[in-house]
Amino acid sequence: MQYDIAIIGGGLTGVAAARLAAERGFSVVHFAPAFAKDYRTSALMMPTVDFMLHAGLISDPHAFGTPLRKIRIIDATSRLLRAPEALFDSAEIEIEAFGYNFANCDLLDAFSQPSQHFDVKETMVEQIKQENGHYKISSQDGTSVSATMLVGADGKKSKVRDSLGFASHTTPFKQSALVADVEFDRVEKETSVEFHYENGPFTLVPAGDNKINLVWLDDHEVLQKVANMPAADFAQELGKKSHHLFGHAKPLTKAFVFPLSNLAVPVVGKDGAFLIGEAAHAFPPIGAQGLNLGLRDVEDYVAAIDGLVPGFSATDARNASKKYDDLRQGDLKRTGGFVDGLFRSLITEMLPAQGVRLGGVWALKSLSPLRKFAFQFGMGR
Repeated sequence: MQYDIAIIGGGLTGVAAARLAAERGFSVVHFAPAFAKDYRTSALMMPTVDFMLHAGLISDPHAFGTPLRKIRIIDATSRLLRAPEALFDSAEIEIEAFGYNFANCDLLDAFSQPSQHFDVKETMVEQIKQENGHYKISSQDGTSVSATMLVGADGKKSKVRDSLGFASHTTPFKQSALVADVEFDRVEKETSVEFHYENGPFTLVPAGDNKINLVWLDDHEVLQKVANMPAADFAQELGKKSHHLFGHAKPLTKAFVFPLSNLAVPVVGKDGAFLIGEAAHAFPPIGAQGLNLGLRDVEDYVAAIDGLVPGFSATDARNASKKYDDLRQGDLKRTGGFVDGLFRSLITEMLPAQGVRLGGVWALKSLSPLRKFAFQFGMGR
């Protein structure tokens, strides 16, 4: 079977790319093997929310998202040089909110309501080969298809990336991330609260009522121990980490622990193949950039193929992939450098770096023009 576009990966970026390509009239096959329910949440900034609305991926962010109007940062380290507490309010730049916090499973349900039909294969891809300007894809269930264009949205261990020889570099960290849903006696409404500790932030993201989505970065061994605690002990640990500011903590879900690493891919589009989402980049969940960056990939992917017509040639696909790579380079380098630098500044024990971070927070706290620039940068614009 011959298709214009084959998309591999059943996560949010893969589903969005498949749907938006099909809505443009292209013949699309989507390899999306079933996976366990994703209990994580994503804080999506307003430019990303606006893209999802404009593209028709969602209809109303208020229907299943919680507005994020303020960000409060508290230096909870015991270091000699500590940064002042800082509060950032979206009203300062005259917008309703910085963004919304969504449950990933709710976003997946919304993205999975296509207005145009495309073929979905719930199976793993086994082999990818390029022949005569087209991609031959074989899967575990015996399916074999051919496509003029190939999109890899298949995560950090991307088969598309590795099969086609995209260069990449991975830097592992000793830290991991723990995520869980928690309920507190009281919360700061529509305010994300970040406690910065020596091994990373302990972040409480509002999820409606007194429910909080916890994202806790720390040494892997520490988080594994915490994740295996009885619920009562886990609740006590959450109270300590939040300095008991919000009363009693009640865990609502099991805690999941994810190892952290940086993945850098110098070229994300070539020869009619595109890498999007964590196939193209991955880094610690700092500054709410992960899925925001992945959906900006999808936005630029759509921009790169919008000039094509169904039945396009291999040359057209190569040109579109080059255009996509050109569109993405600035954003990927800027965002990757920002997140890596911020994370390393949080965990470093070097006094000069701590001093730079302290001065930076003071400047953000005190200088209005710099604050506005930081707001825009943090939202990906």
